[in-house]
Amino acid sequence: MARTRQRWLPALLIPFALAIAVLLGSVQAGATVSLPPKTAEEILAMIARTEVRAFSGTVEQTAELGLPEVPTSGPGIAPGAVSALEFLTGSHTARVYVDGPLRARLQVLDQMAERDVVINGADAWFYNSRDNSATHLTAPAKPTVPEKYEPRMLPPDMPTPDMPTPDMPTPDMPTPDMPTPDMPTPDMPTPEAMASRFLAAVDASTEVTASESSTVAGRSAYSLVLNPRSTETLVDSVTIDVDSETGLPLGVEVRANGQAEPAYSLAYTQLDLSTPDAELFNFTPPPGATVTEKVLPVKPVPSMTMPAMPVPDPAVAEPEVRGPGATVTGKGWDSVISLPAGSAPAELTSNPQLFQALQPVGGGRALATSLLSVLILDDGRVYAGMVPLERLQSAAAAQ
Repeated sequence: MARTRQRWLPALLIPFALAIAVLLGSVQAGATVSLPPKTAEEILAMIARTEVRAFSGTVEQTAELGLPEVPTSGPGIAPGAVSALEFLTGSHTARVYVDGPLRARLQVLDQMAERDVVINGADAWFYNSRDNSATHLTAPAKPTVPEKYEPRMLPPDMPTPDMPTPDMPTPDMPTPDMPTPDMPTPDMPTPEAMASRFLAAVDASTEVTASESSTVAGRSAYSLVLNPRSTETLVDSVTIDVDSETGLPLGVEVRANGQAEPAYSLAYTQLDLSTPDAELFNFTPPPGATVTEKVLPVKPVPSMTMPAMPVPDPAVAEPEVRGPGATVTGKGWDSVISLPAGSAPAELTSNPQLFQALQPVGGGRALATSLLSVLILDDGRVYAGMVPLERLQSAAAAQ
């Protein structure tokens, strides 16, 4: 439970983490519709049982986080640069195509250009029409799994997740169709992907209720509302619209405390549940494009045995370790993630667009929005969370 509990923070950090593929969208909900009543538990079960694996659609995003519009050109900003911060302001539109777990295409539709992310098995292309540049990532052949291994078993006292993500292999268990290298997977920033990150963290810190049904992308939808029981978080509520026929999440809306309009929303405005044309996942750079080739390193084949797990002392609250050097303190909506000096991604520490949005504070600079706060200290440490800036400063002072 400790690990899933901390996923509230990454859910709102998606715009930073998916800088090359991020699109976020506004919830286009229509009038209330009449549907057979369902409880929150029944709606959760619908999401868990959804069998939608192939689809295409248009996704729109609106972010009202209190940030100024982010410039896409100017001193220090390279032509054609892609910044995740750009998607934290204003509205954006994209087309998304998905066919199973390893084929996806994302087309971010800028006003004067188009950015494409195409994933097809062990190949991924990232293309920007603004400067006609493309990056091709290739995964080397998957290493052979040893013939003899012990199946990975959960400890007998470890509870199994209540909300497994459909059709998504576990990250440490290779499958015949899953490349072992660190190849980007089609976990595109769709409403389904966003909703799954929130739902995976549902625990006692959250009240889950059913709300009035509505219409999204011309489809009737049930509404599921997540309300934090915390008084420390910036988040007021999260609403997930769920297709009444398939159980596919159609939209996600996040409201901030003290803000009338949604601070962040993502939804389909058009959705087709038929399988996209296979040619959409084949990409050829246009004539004259500058192409950069990269081969991803191979991950070591994971052990199939469960390592011994120390029994934590319930009387001692220790920070959770996440990734290289990262730690998480607090629980649920109040979580604060901290990165030691030198471990933060360049998108946070050296991006000229982000620098223009930062405000000077004691000992560093900070990004304070209606949903998310980020503190970048002069010594290189970074703190982030869906909490007020003062909470981050307190966490930094304690370390």
